[in-house]
Amino acid sequence: MAKVGFIGLGIMGTPMASHLIDAGHELSLFSLPSVPASLASRGRVCKNGKEVARSADIIIVMVPDTPDVAKVLFSEGGVADGLSKGKIVVDMSSISPVATKEFAQRVNDLGCEYIDAPVSGGEVGAKQATLSIMCGGGQAAFDKVRPIFEALGKNISLVGGNGDGQTCKVANQIIVALTIEAVAEALLFASRAGADPARVRQALMGGLATSRILELHGERMIKRTFDPGFRIELHQKDLNLALSSARALGLSLPNTATAQELFNACSAHGGSRWDHSGMVRALEIMANHEIGAKAGS
Repeated sequence: MAKVGFIGLGIMGTPMASHLIDAGHELSLFSLPSVPASLASRGRVCKNGKEVARSADIIIVMVPDTPDVAKVLFSEGGVADGLSKGKIVVDMSSISPVATKEFAQRVNDLGCEYIDAPVSGGEVGAKQATLSIMCGGGQAAFDKVRPIFEALGKNISLVGGNGDGQTCKVANQIIVALTIEAVAEALLFASRAGADPARVRQALMGGLATSRILELHGERMIKRTFDPGFRIELHQKDLNLALSSARALGLSLPNTATAQELFNACSAHGGSRWDHSGMVRALEIMANHEIGAKAGS
């Protein structure tokens, strides 16, 4: 079993770290504001990233955004201060592919390997250990870390070099956002036309229109359960990465931009911390109709 460090024990990180402990790995833990009590008794609680890096051979980072990763890795008392030759840093956050390449080079310069390994599957996937893990890095380092990934997910892919895992995750988030928007429009249309959206959803799940988004988030839209999940503000961050990268590439992503504007509308109505399926609320506001309401109401 491996000596693993885990930094960032939020909605996703807590169940992920728990799975690693269940698999028999020895964990060193650090999180702000504190390590959850459910984990503190099962691993070694550290005072900072430096202490985690000194204690572990593989250091996993799972925090919200690019500046957070930079702080965890390179601030005073950060992971870089505790690294020694041969260790592996694994960033499972969803951040900028460009910054990832810079972070990887700085870690490589310390004699260590770096893998970017963002995940898809949300809180449900983290709890059920069914995450999809998209990796960028060297084959040898990936092979060493794969047993760790296997305790966390089911679809584990080495996409390419450093940064390619993050690029894959950005592509994933484009598809997810646009599919949420499509499901929201379809169910809103059905409801406004007088059909039962729950029955429409069930019928659609037997045909070509079926998807995990229709299955999971379509149900959220109908039942009005918008507690995260995956927060709108985090999906906004991911689409910002997509749109800024597209501008740098001279590429137009018009429907991604529309999805971002719908998320922005949700945030303007106090929904930045809603689950991203709450995008439907922006469409409902424009339609003056809520899914599930009677036609004409």
